[in-house]
Amino acid sequence: MPTTQTRHSKPVGKIIPAAQAKRHSIAQAKAVAPEVPVQLGSTPQTRFRGDPDIFGRLVQDHDQHRALLAMIAATRGESDERKKLFKELVKELKGHAAAEEQALWSTVMRNPKTTDDARHAVAEHKQIDDMLADLAARDMASPGWLRRFAGLREEYLHHIREEEQEQFVQAQKHLSDSDVRYMKQFFNRRKREEKAAAKVTIQIKH
Repeated sequence: MPTTQTRHSKPVGKIIPAAQAKRHSIAQAKAVAPEVPVQLGSTPQTRFRGDPDIFGRLVQDHDQHRALLAMIAATRGESDERKKLFKELVKELKGHAAAEEQALWSTVMRNPKTTDDARHAVAEHKQIDDMLADLAARDMASPGWLRRFAGLREEYLHHIREEEQEQFVQAQKHLSDSDVRYMKQFFNRRKREEKAAAKVTIQIKH
């Protein structure tokens, strides 16, 4: 992984308008269950949406995850749609987190100026993974499941907002153009592999 510590001042490649990038991400989520509405509302501002580098690529996934979370919240009971969307969410979040850690945070962690941000992000990935396993172990048709899901949704939305508005901003200052190009290519490859291998873990959280 490249480790050149020069300021990365602008995205490398063609910038996509933020609204267009967001629509594309929502469409990816919608393809999983076309009949379920996406009541997403506004999303936090980030300067990376639509950028062609690693940070724009990560935000692309984040917007897809926001849409999946909104769609699950719109489902009822132990419906086929809820099962399908939850399985997709689990595989998406696991694949994304693993690839993000390998492509971005492993390098960022080696810089003392950004070590804490990287550790914080990785620790929250573990928290979210535990919450997914807990949800998978519980009765999806019960009112309690949706309450626990709302807790997961709140936790994850906080996590990605913090990444987009704070942690990515700091990381970008210490990465070169070659870093972010390589990271995006590496992320895309690892994301495909990690998502394909991801399993729905079942474990009650105590």
